[in-house]
Amino acid sequence: MTSPSHQAPNSLEARDRRALVHGLTNLSLHLEVGPKIIESGQGVWVTDGDGKTYLEGMSGLWCISLGYGQQRLVDACAAQMSKLAYYHLTNHKAHPAVIELAEKLLEIAPVPMSHVWFANSGSEASDCAARLCWYYWNAVGKPEKRKFLSHEKAYHGNTIASASLSGVAYAHKGFNLPLEGFLHVRKPHFFEDAQEGETEAQFVARLLAELEARILSEGPDTIAAFFTEPVMAAGGVIVPPDGYFDGLQALLNKYDILLVADEVVTAFGRTGNMFGTTTMKLRPDLIVCAKGLTSAYIPMSALLINARIFDAMVEYSDRLGIFGLTMTYSGHPVSAAVAREAIAIYEDLDIPARSAALEATLLDGLMARLGNHPNVGDVRGVGLLAGVQLVSSREPRRFFEPSVGFGARVAALAEERGLIVRAIGDTIAICPPLIISEDEIEMLIDRLGQAVETAAKELDK
Repeated sequence: MTSPSHQAPNSLEARDRRALVHGLTNLSLHLEVGPKIIESGQGVWVTDGDGKTYLEGMSGLWCISLGYGQQRLVDACAAQMSKLAYYHLTNHKAHPAVIELAEKLLEIAPVPMSHVWFANSGSEASDCAARLCWYYWNAVGKPEKRKFLSHEKAYHGNTIASASLSGVAYAHKGFNLPLEGFLHVRKPHFFEDAQEGETEAQFVARLLAELEARILSEGPDTIAAFFTEPVMAAGGVIVPPDGYFDGLQALLNKYDILLVADEVVTAFGRTGNMFGTTTMKLRPDLIVCAKGLTSAYIPMSALLINARIFDAMVEYSDRLGIFGLTMTYSGHPVSAAVAREAIAIYEDLDIPARSAALEATLLDGLMARLGNHPNVGDVRGVGLLAGVQLVSSREPRRFFEPSVGFGARVAALAEERGLIVRAIGDTIAICPPLIISEDEIEMLIDRLGQAVETAAKELDK
């Protein structure tokens, strides 16, 4: 129930309803209920306008990897603002902060990369990746290679191109998307999509056969690239089975299709390595990263480009007279300084090794608390990224009807208990800041366990 003070005409809640548009939100419902105002944060905790604290189990939107109150990032921002608040990268201009960041990203890249392009968000970087794939194939005389493949339930952003790459209905309905030539193939989710009696190896073989059939039916000479996340985060924390990525990459090599790794969520230590590309043994031509790049303290994204593509870009731009892709804030000096300091913190604290070490605390703890619950069908994840899939019945396996809203109810009950998680359908996604302690992980598991148990009791009433 909204308190009387929150209903006042000059309250923050009322002002929000009058002024703001909220994404991934029922706008009509929001005008009735208003927002929860988060006023401050420290470490893995945030505090709302009523003084209630919450364990931020989602790192905001998968992004504040180093938690709140990192003074080194604040200082890096202030120092760069004082020295050079802005400069651009057009017409042969540059500045030290962005050069140093580009060099560092190439140094830590999981596979050999040649150059870096900067944007402001993961959506923009994915959009630019699609454009560079087109640019590359035009440069090498294959302009018919224009189509893109990505997974059902993938999330690659919300610009026109990146929303088209995304395989989620909410990014398409009402927006006249996806664009023509943006194609989606079956998600590699064994728990949901395996046929009765099918082993993981048989499931992988079936998906790869379907993918090859799709490539052949579309025409290999019409497909520019395949976009994939190492772990499908917003799709429900889907970890592809062993052998899937090996087989997928063999098909892409066979038919000369570029591979783009979307590391917006998985880069910078989340999966137990600096990049999810290493964890999942990918060999991409382009790597998209954002979110953890600055620990979300300021907007920035980066697109790492291999030599094959960059060399073609150089030759083609010389033929055309200019490389026509530009953005006002590409490589912004303040963002670059914060990103460089964030990477230094990841290295100083050995965050990838820390995530790898805490994986068992999180996943084994979730299994111990919820693995035998009759409404929990699957616990999965890697590093400090996990998904708890809720089911109507374990044996026989039955899924909830969407209208039940069981996952959303669990997330709401968790929030009542001071834990913020995200319901993706009936999967509870967990993505805490990478500085979380073992005690805080145990607290997260306990609060989530209470929420699941309470929601299950409500079903029985």
